[in-house]
Amino acid sequence: MEKNVHEIEKVFKGEKWTKLLDEVFNKKKKDIKMDGFRKGAVPKDIYLKKVGVEVLFPDAVDLAINEGLGEILKEGKVIPVIEPRIDITDINPNELKIKFTIITKPEIKLGEYKNLGVKKEEAKVSKEELDKEVKRLQSKYAEIVEKEKGKAENGNTAVIDFTGYVEGKELEDGKGENYPLELGSNTFIPGFEEAVVGMEIGEEKEINLTFPDNYTENLRNKDVTFKVKLQGLKERVLPEINEEFFQDLGYDDVKTVEDFYQKIENDLKKVKEKELDDKYLKDCLDKAVSNMEVNINQEIIDDEIHHMIHNMEERLQMQGLSLEQYMQFTGMKHEDLHNQFADDALNRIKNTYLLESVADQEKIEIDDKQIDEEIKRLSDEYHMSEEDIVKEIGNCEVIRFDLKMRRAMDIIKG
Repeated sequence: MEKNVHEIEKVFKGEKWTKLLDEVFNKKKKDIKMDGFRKGAVPKDIYLKKVGVEVLFPDAVDLAINEGLGEILKEGKVIPVIEPRIDITDINPNELKIKFTIITKPEIKLGEYKNLGVKKEEAKVSKEELDKEVKRLQSKYAEIVEKEKGKAENGNTAVIDFTGYVEGKELEDGKGENYPLELGSNTFIPGFEEAVVGMEIGEEKEINLTFPDNYTENLRNKDVTFKVKLQGLKERVLPEINEEFFQDLGYDDVKTVEDFYQKIENDLKKVKEKELDDKYLKDCLDKAVSNMEVNINQEIIDDEIHHMIHNMEERLQMQGLSLEQYMQFTGMKHEDLHNQFADDALNRIKNTYLLESVADQEKIEIDDKQIDEEIKRLSDEYHMSEEDIVKEIGNCEVIRFDLKMRRAMDIIKG
């Protein structure tokens, strides 16, 4: 048995066990009905003679578990990191024995956690990235206009009439008139939009394709012919980069094209800096964890996986999906989901143990003033009252722990 696994037996016998049985009976008594007695007035010995004392065991065991665990925690010799395992080793009218298997925090030996030699990348924005972001912003305010001449191009909206035929028969639900198809959107089966590219307004064309093998069962891998007529074309006209465009974007302080490009570059750089900061922290944590010695019990990992799956279930419910529906859609089993989270769960646990150990080693303490300052900062950031912030988080000790962990991260980052 591992050093951090503790088996503690609690025995309830004699008056201690009788007291719990009496407590259960007294709770049940008001609802007990027996011939010859008023409801709730049946004597205990007569009731038990009829039904047997075993009927009181389940509720009495629950009371004993709470009492026994309370005693263990009060003694303070072991502090469980996950829910204890509970085994009833003996139960009879005279005695109850409960074995509590308690897993405490494993022994952790910190390695080097400072001066880790991890290099932080410098945030740079390439010309391609800058042009792509400018184009994205222009696209938000692009105007859709009729294209009077020219050929269909990717990005155009082609207004088409089409009819599909499989084995010479018209395809059910395979027909459309004046259908607006954005070329390059991959809305239709592979090859269709590519074949429309290059057509001119009024042109008719037959497109011969094959349905992909992931299509509906009755059509997959079958040959299909589409008769297509291009009725019209629409194109997206990007706005000019000028002061009117800056105002549309809400950039009131930008007046020139040079200022605009500088702002976009600065914004992209901030995003990259945040991404690189996160990567640098992760790399530092990974390095410090690799220098640390700790053996994590499988039960601790399983418990973390359970929490991660539960959080996922809550997120799915917010989207109107149950966990069972998600697994049905993805073809996953519970075991697959468990395995999917295993590595992340282990990393989370190791990172938490690392940060807690560094905080202890560095004697990091967070006073009430720092907690008050953090509550005020969060209140200003989220435009909520300080009382609501505390209520949302749970209590001030959660904030204290979070600040302590962040301080430990800063030490590791150097």
